[in-house]
Amino acid sequence: MKYFLLFLSLTLTMETFAQQTPYELSNKNQTATYQQAIDYYKQLAKTYPQAKLLSYGNTDFGKPLNLLVLSRNKIFNPAEIRKNNQRILLINNGIHPGEPEGIDASMMLARDLLKGNRLPENVVICIIPIYNIDGSFNRSSTSRANQNGPEAYGFRGNSKNYDLNRDFIKTDSKNSAAFQEIFNLWQPEIFVDTHTSNGADYQYTMTLIPTQKDKLNPVLAGYLTQTMVPALYAEMKKKGYELIPYINSIENTPDAGITGFLETPRYSTGYAALHNTIGFMPETHMLKVYQKRVESTYQLLQTYIDLVSRDAKIIGENRRKADEAVSKQKEFPLSWKLNENTYELLSFKGFEAKYKPSAVSGADRLYYDRNAPYTKEIKYWNKFEPQVTVEKPVAYIIPKAWDRVVELLKLNGVKVQELKDNMTLAVDVYYISDYKTASRPYEGHYLHNSVQLSTKNQTLNFYKGDYLVYTDQPQNRYIMETLEPQATDSFFNWNFFDSVLDQKEHYSAYVFEDTAAGLLKENPDLKTKLDQKKLSDSSFAQNPAAQLEFVYKNSNYYENTHLRYPITRLQKNIKNDSK
Repeated sequence: MKYFLLFLSLTLTMETFAQQTPYELSNKNQTATYQQAIDYYKQLAKTYPQAKLLSYGNTDFGKPLNLLVLSRNKIFNPAEIRKNNQRILLINNGIHPGEPEGIDASMMLARDLLKGNRLPENVVICIIPIYNIDGSFNRSSTSRANQNGPEAYGFRGNSKNYDLNRDFIKTDSKNSAAFQEIFNLWQPEIFVDTHTSNGADYQYTMTLIPTQKDKLNPVLAGYLTQTMVPALYAEMKKKGYELIPYINSIENTPDAGITGFLETPRYSTGYAALHNTIGFMPETHMLKVYQKRVESTYQLLQTYIDLVSRDAKIIGENRRKADEAVSKQKEFPLSWKLNENTYELLSFKGFEAKYKPSAVSGADRLYYDRNAPYTKEIKYWNKFEPQVTVEKPVAYIIPKAWDRVVELLKLNGVKVQELKDNMTLAVDVYYISDYKTASRPYEGHYLHNSVQLSTKNQTLNFYKGDYLVYTDQPQNRYIMETLEPQATDSFFNWNFFDSVLDQKEHYSAYVFEDTAAGLLKENPDLKTKLDQKKLSDSSFAQNPAAQLEFVYKNSNYYENTHLRYPITRLQKNIKNDSK
């Protein structure tokens, strides 16, 4: 009996010990490794039938992307969950593994929800333990030079040195493809992506970036700004962690004011907005002790769960209305700019910014005096306005050669049809009349910007197996903001179509001179255009090569596919039935 009681005591001790996270078992200044996190979640799923650990796709590191699902009624099928009119909250951790608060907070929160039987009936909670698995293995204590703990952590870049929070459209990483599979299968109404900030010093532990309200669907934006954000601020203040918008200073210090953050679709929450999901990027302050950062993240995640449960019915109805509205929406903003004339005053708790001689250079350097806290009003600019707006076509036609584009559309739930027969159709065609390209690479690409287009109506041949994408779908924003070249994070701007920018044929001038003379003789209108160009442009009038090029580019000898964007716009429905 004595040995049995000893064995029982040891067993209970081990079970209690196993329920503690590496963060808790240490001095609360350590973060879990990838394997510790996965083993921990496996044990939770083994212990509690309300938890299930799933795997999706693959990552660049060769491991699948994991998803812990917490479901009170033990249903783990997303279609059935939606049928039951339950909400889905998706929490993503470790997209930057050097910002690991969410990793540790989510482990404790999942345990506490399960152990305390606190899972809500109307919300299913999905947690990605560590998204950037690659970077989590690249551990050090120095890559975040400005950060106060933990003792060791992962690296921002993945194994291909991509910042995964810039990869949600271009999808260069397998991580991104696996995430998009999860996101579009589970279709969360609310998405949270946990981070740590960099920048100024101030009194707050937690700052918050909600989806930029002006580019979110109006139904969702109204709920976000009028209900959800105020409730988050109120509840977190009660819990001792007052919130403030992310400190995006217009000058060196916040005193001169801050702006809202415009998360375009390359970012996780900008991507989520394309699918009518309300997203949040909480950013804990890098200089606060790690324990406080983890605790504030834990409290914020719990607050999200409580609010989504409280407002589950209206959140679901808002999503339905937004999907319906986007399906019928006719015009879509493609890029945005900050209104610099509109701001509000924000009560801000900071520290006085001062200067003293640098020990490195001797020049004056900035520092924040924590012995001089202040509370004062600062300006907050957070109104963004459409810069480019485009009316949607009835459909897009994508030649089968561009299968990577079609693959991503399908991954994002876009309904795509294959043409059943060869067809000749009148379509609107874009020509790239001008664009700028970055002089240095960014995330593996030389990004285009400032795209200018000319549109021509042409009758073109399309072929069996080409793809037809109608714009009557809830995924219209994803369709428009990837396929329209002028969109900030369009596939064009991310270099998907750079081959069309190359000219494949040209001429030998000494031969084409005679051809050009014949063209001018046979075509008086072309000669008139050439003469008018000479009169209006003195440089052109003195440049024989430019004049010859002008004739060439205004003749049938010039290839009509040069600078022609390969995805065309269809303005009416077509019959797509096999004969």
